[in-house]
Amino acid sequence: MSIGSFTDRNHQPTRDEILREIGSSRGAWESLEATITQNYRVKTDFGFYGKNYGWAQRFRKGGKALISLYPRQNGFTVQVVLDETGIQKALEAGLGENTRQAIESANPYPEGRWLFIRIETGEDLADVRRLLEIKAKPVS
Repeated sequence: MSIGSFTDRNHQPTRDEILREIGSSRGAWESLEATITQNYRVKTDFGFYGKNYGWAQRFRKGGKALISLYPRQNGFTVQVVLDETGIQKALEAGLGENTRQAIESANPYPEGRWLFIRIETGEDLADVRRLLEIKAKPVS
């Protein structure tokens, strides 16, 4: 099973298709998009990461990945990559169970740990916002 729903390399999903797919999570998706675009100078695009991940809406800051959102049926998954300093700050931040499990289960890579967090509650969404603050300072 893939992280996201859209796994056909030859078909980049449209915004309408994404919003239909995520269903009742639309409000959370749009709220997170607004947080990212209002607080960080980002460029956004879509990238395909293979059949195990699918298409993701990517947000890049200074040419580096800030966060990616993978639409799935009635929800979405967020990917944040944190270096070990960021991981330590995250572990000390009092994050929720879902996010702590994502941190603990993530494999370390040279660029950091790839955290995949399924957004299921308001706590998950708040945790992702906190991880964004750990990863990059918001624009004043």
